[in-house]
Amino acid sequence: MNSCITLRRAQVNKKLRICSIDAQGELGRRIRDMGLIPGAELTVVGKAPLKDPVALRLRDFTLTLRNSEADHIVVEPAE
Repeated sequence: MNSCITLRRAQVNKKLRICSIDAQGELGRRIRDMGLIPGAELTVVGKAPLKDPVALRLRDFTLTLRNSEADHIVVEPAE
């Protein structure tokens, strides 16, 4: 069973692992440059009242992404 979802749909305070990055070109490069690469673990720490942007904790820093960017990041629960 494939439990991967886009980062936009992920629940707050859940530990996640990146399955894949579906963005290409400049956006894909920027996402990867931020440390968002397949296998990396992160936690969604908050969402704005209108659900955009989404804040996540990756290693030792907090990062915010627009939903249009989060839609390109596919995650699964980290066991």
